[in-house]
Amino acid sequence: MASGLCLSHSLLHTRGPLRRWCCSSLAFASRPSANAFLGARYGNHNTLSVLRRSVVSCSASSLSTAASAGVAAEGVSRNVVEVLEERGLIESVTSEELKATCMKQRLKVYCGFDPTAESLHLGNLLGIIVLSWFQRCGHIPVALIGGATGRIGDPSGKSKERPALDDDTLVRNVNGIRKILSNILKGNSDEDEKVVVLNNYDWLKEISLLDFLKDVGKYARVGTMMAKESVKARLNSEDGMSYTEFTYQLLQGYDFVHLFREEGISVQIGGSDQWGNITAGTDLVRRLLQQEGAYGLTFPLLLKSDGTKFGKSESGAIWLAPSSLSPYNFYQHLFATPDADVIKFMKRLTFVDIKEIEALEASMKQPGYAPNSVQKRLAEEVTRFVHGEQGLTEALKATQALAPGAAAALDSQTLEAIAQDVPSCSISYSVVGKPLVDVSVSTGLLQSKAAVRRLIKQGGLYLNNVKVEDEGKTMVAEDIIDDKIFLLSAGKKNRLVVRVTR
Repeated sequence: MASGLCLSHSLLHTRGPLRRWCCSSLAFASRPSANAFLGARYGNHNTLSVLRRSVVSCSASSLSTAASAGVAAEGVSRNVVEVLEERGLIESVTSEELKATCMKQRLKVYCGFDPTAESLHLGNLLGIIVLSWFQRCGHIPVALIGGATGRIGDPSGKSKERPALDDDTLVRNVNGIRKILSNILKGNSDEDEKVVVLNNYDWLKEISLLDFLKDVGKYARVGTMMAKESVKARLNSEDGMSYTEFTYQLLQGYDFVHLFREEGISVQIGGSDQWGNITAGTDLVRRLLQQEGAYGLTFPLLLKSDGTKFGKSESGAIWLAPSSLSPYNFYQHLFATPDADVIKFMKRLTFVDIKEIEALEASMKQPGYAPNSVQKRLAEEVTRFVHGEQGLTEALKATQALAPGAAAALDSQTLEAIAQDVPSCSISYSVVGKPLVDVSVSTGLLQSKAAVRRLIKQGGLYLNNVKVEDEGKTMVAEDIIDDKIFLLSAGKKNRLVVRVTR
């Protein structure tokens, strides 16, 4: 195989079940002779034209330190580790020294997001939340998109190998995720703070497979790699594990080496299922670069009290991109949080002061507590963080518009906005003068006139959120909002937006 063969492309096509005998070239070594990979080896290497950035002028070994012990470094406002511990956002850390270090140095921290879809989902939001907490405490967040590792597929938490994505799909997914990360991080940052989003394809695409095996793989140890929980689980499964997936942790580990050396990033964060990949990175930094000061931190996965993932729903993932899931539907998913989970999610998904959250928790036990008040606060805070004030306004307006009996006046713009979230249809303007019972059947709201009349008697039929009490009601021009649209509701959940054409 030619030495110039691109690493990520080569591994993508290296398929088949994992054999213990074929992994001897990849092992975490205990020997310290790792200087060859540093500048002497790659400073002038033609195949590794590494993308160098000057986002900040510090490196992991030259970060500013406090003038004396116990004094916070300039720009550091709070101990981020203590903040995360208080809110239940720490599962594990690679070293207890991080708690002291984060007050002595202004750290750069990154979280990786593989482009498995065009949008991130609610489960990914925890990584963005933790990055934002680092930023709020005075540190520098960096988001990393796995344009290269996404071609391999992370085996963590998966029962079988992920299907390979074509290049066009990967590019589309990378662009979609970049937009989400930039919008959320920038929307919740000061104007003078730069949002940094990197793509590991920019440096991994330049490394040949042979160079990677020779200069990185020799510092890996097969026994250590196979001891990772993500690997052991797959090796014991029916489908086993391909060599391609087995190398994933080494690729992610090398990302940390690159970012530590080139960007001065010393902390990697991720979900608890990323512990093996993160420790692979801290080990590689120590062995390959012969430097200390690389830290890893994991946070718990976002689970409900019944053990199921909060980022999923019956209809699929709860997406962060408004093009995949409207702010209204996003808001509704959060509003539907059970009482048993709402305080935990307030702590983990919002930036509301912990004392205020404790007060909200106490209020839930009071006799006069209005049901779902805390859920409403949760939905508002998270929707604002993800979609901004405009997105929250749209969600609240749609929520009011879709509430049967609500006093809020409807307009055509609001109804058009919610049409993507509820069923809709079109009907001729000749509907004016026709019995509402007939219209309810012809639009598909209900299947029979008898069902419509029964619903009216039960007080469950609404026209533009106004309860219909007369079975003989006929449509009039005033029922058509802005002369082009109206809303029918059968109960609280079955709604239909009806467009009127001339």
